[in-house]
Amino acid sequence: MALSPASVGPVISEVEMNAGADQGSTTVRATVVQACSVFYDTPATLDKAEKLIAEAAGYGSQLVLFPEVFVGGYPHGSTFGLTIGSRSAKGKEDFRKYHAAAVDVPGPEVSRLAALAGKYKVFLVIGVVERAGYTLYNTVLSFDSLGKYLGKHRKLMPTSLERVFWGFGDGSTIPVYDTPLGKIGAVICWENRMPLIRTAMYAKGVQIYCAPTADALPSWQASMTHIALEGGCFVLTANQFCRRKDFPPSPEYTFGGHEEEPSPETAVCPGGSAIISPSGTVLAGPNYEGEALLTADLDLGEIVRAKFDFDVVGHYARPEVLSLTVKTEPKHAVSFTSTV
Repeated sequence: MALSPASVGPVISEVEMNAGADQGSTTVRATVVQACSVFYDTPATLDKAEKLIAEAAGYGSQLVLFPEVFVGGYPHGSTFGLTIGSRSAKGKEDFRKYHAAAVDVPGPEVSRLAALAGKYKVFLVIGVVERAGYTLYNTVLSFDSLGKYLGKHRKLMPTSLERVFWGFGDGSTIPVYDTPLGKIGAVICWENRMPLIRTAMYAKGVQIYCAPTADALPSWQASMTHIALEGGCFVLTANQFCRRKDFPPSPEYTFGGHEEEPSPETAVCPGGSAIISPSGTVLAGPNYEGEALLTADLDLGEIVRAKFDFDVVGHYARPEVLSLTVKTEPKHAVSFTSTV
């Protein structure tokens, strides 16, 4: 079932599966949001998020996934003034502004997101820049359709230069939530390339595997298809679609890695959001055209059929040869004890 583009707002693309073929299965309508943050302006980003959630809910979506660090923004092109051995004064000020746009968890922005999930009766998975004191984390927050905050996942391994402005997550925030829609979890961007965290998610029984990202390369689609096949799960991947004009103008915000300043219309992150079934079939996307909502109906009976072929932590496992231990206790830099 294809929906024509909305007269106002993002382009809509929908693919509907034949859910009626399996009377014992459950069908979940899911939407992937491909949209850009309002950089350095968290209240405006939350306003935009509400419009997008409302639009997705209007199409009957029960699950809505937003991109990596949608709230707080992905700092495409920024170097934060870093060279080996020094940090510029402008780079430090850039970090101050980025820190100011981050959110505390819990905090008022989290409460608003919870209220939005409850208002529009959707299970909401959304990327944020989490502020914990003076350290920032690339975090995904999850909320149920009653407006309850369920928890968070912090990105275990930031990629490349991300490691200088985001902290590292630990094994205490790798949740899979058992919900009326199925078992839902999230893994962020290139940590999806880490086989062991994928295996941990499979062991927790993930059925709807959310992969918010900033990777728009064609190879990303291969990774998402592989995970769907490997895990026997639905994979939802959400990326931002951003143009240079979506960021502050130069010299307030400059793009590194370019021979010259990109033009205002240059796509600095061209999207690629998609929804993929456990059989590797692409149900929606990938979209490289602009901001969009991509929607598909997920027949959870597909998971059972896929697991019959390959169950990576079940009948296809060899624990007497290969096994994995996941350390789930929080890691703290400082612990206080008392003998009193």
